[in-house]
Amino acid sequence: MFYKLSPDGKYVSYLKSYREKRNLFIQSLSDGKEQMVTSFDHFSVRPDYFWTYNDQLVFSHEGRDFDSYKMYAIDVDSLKLRTVLSLNKVKVAMLNRSKSEPDVITIKMNQRDPANFDIYRLNIKTGELKPYLINPGNITEWFPDADGKIRLVKSSDGVNETISYRSDDDAPFKPIIENNFKNSVKPIAFTGVKNYFYALSNVNRDKTALVEIDAEDGKEQKTIFSCNKADILNVEYSRNKHQAEFATWEDSIPHKHFLIPAVEQIYNNLLQRPELAGNDIKVIDRDSAENKFILNTYTDRNPGSFYLYEKSTDKLTKLGDVNPNLTPDKLCAMQPISYKAHDGLLLNGYLTLPQGSKHTNLPVVVIPHDELWRNRDSWGYDERVQFLANRGYAVFQVNYRGSTGYGKAFRSAGFKQVGGKIQDDITDGVHWLIAQKIANPKKIAIFGNGFGGFSALYGISFHPELYNCAVVQNGLINFFTFIKDAPPFLKPYLKMIYEMVGNPETDADQLRAISPVFHTDKIKAPLIIFQGAKDQRANISELNQFVRELRKRNVDVKYFLKPNERAFFRNEHNRMEMYAEIEKFLDYNMRVKP
Repeated sequence: MFYKLSPDGKYVSYLKSYREKRNLFIQSLSDGKEQMVTSFDHFSVRPDYFWTYNDQLVFSHEGRDFDSYKMYAIDVDSLKLRTVLSLNKVKVAMLNRSKSEPDVITIKMNQRDPANFDIYRLNIKTGELKPYLINPGNITEWFPDADGKIRLVKSSDGVNETISYRSDDDAPFKPIIENNFKNSVKPIAFTGVKNYFYALSNVNRDKTALVEIDAEDGKEQKTIFSCNKADILNVEYSRNKHQAEFATWEDSIPHKHFLIPAVEQIYNNLLQRPELAGNDIKVIDRDSAENKFILNTYTDRNPGSFYLYEKSTDKLTKLGDVNPNLTPDKLCAMQPISYKAHDGLLLNGYLTLPQGSKHTNLPVVVIPHDELWRNRDSWGYDERVQFLANRGYAVFQVNYRGSTGYGKAFRSAGFKQVGGKIQDDITDGVHWLIAQKIANPKKIAIFGNGFGGFSALYGISFHPELYNCAVVQNGLINFFTFIKDAPPFLKPYLKMIYEMVGNPETDADQLRAISPVFHTDKIKAPLIIFQGAKDQRANISELNQFVRELRKRNVDVKYFLKPNERAFFRNEHNRMEMYAEIEKFLDYNMRVKP
């Protein structure tokens, strides 16, 4: 899918399978004609492709071992492909495209120093690459204005961050805001009034709010919108009007607070249409005139559909479904739940029950989420949840302390608790399910990826009485190597990781006490592990040894190492095999095995 609009509003582009690889297609909105833009059979076009303001489609490709990077451009009129960049061992990302210079894009790239990104101006037509801002060694984020000029930057020493401002390209950056890692100011866009900019900030408050800040001195001018239940997560912004249109937050389900009545009216009218009733709506893309929009609609039982909406005519055209083979009525509702941890902290999560009249004494799969301090579980479609619930399992997800979206105090409560209160929150949730008579106490599994995989291994190691099996995908098994082997571009955040997780030197005893690799003697339950050999954050030799140690101790371990996969399996055959193996594994351990 990955639909995008050309800035002039003449084309919709999207990715579609051709010879089992994702390729680029475009459709003319004037006559509906579809054209295949690429026909690769040896790699897929990445979803982060984009349009320039002169009808160029730009996309990139990374080598299997991250050893090469290529950027390509295609002129829509001629459909001729040309190579714009061809580099080795770099990471590149687009920061900005410019209306005033449609041939030029602003990119960040770590070619000079793997640990630092520099900013360049790249001419898409000629391939000319000019340095724009060389990183002094501590810049982590850049914020261009509407013309593509970078006027705000964020720097970090790993614990404290500073936002600096300059009025134009010839002026030096001056610090205007300084915070430690517990506080956050995230610039969004300039308002068009003086040098004010919109930002999401939790400075001097617990919940992140939408505010307006004066870039000259960094002082907050006013709070535009805040919510006492949850952080403001995102802001939809009109580049033409230089206005924030609405803010979103999520306590149990997604919410929007509209700042422009006309925009609210459009949303309300859309939700009155039968095909969109009960859906949440996201704006995926818009043309330069802000007349045509690509919308993504979804529910907890439907991964969603994509629509083209034309504001001037109020016309809604369906572009496609994420998975047209699904029947939402046969899938299962995700119910928000809450309970208190044993220390009194209120925790929120989701419970998805299989369809049918039986809601007690069910086999349960617990799924702790990945990406601690950068993530949370949300209401919406989750393929793992529906896969399991459709096979008769209740699925339990919890936003344990440290999860984002619930305020600064809740997030901070998870610091240095990766193997402590965070795991207690998950354990307390399982006890709550048992007390509510939802869970069959003898039929509970735990399933996670990344940090969730660590939580699954922790659960069967230290709470063997609760779980009778575990499923782990690209799981974290050793905090020492996880921190030590961080990619160079993550090195600026190491001090923060030490504060939030632990320092391998001063907290060595604590990290050793919780890292699964040192506790193979505690694991008795059956275990199935999936791992991509190209996962940058994994130590494959260490994982292989971990599996060997478990098997020496007669632990029932099924291990699937896929040579050409990364953290998540992208190959459809591998994904189907993984789910088939999970189904067999759970069926045997949760139903057949006495």
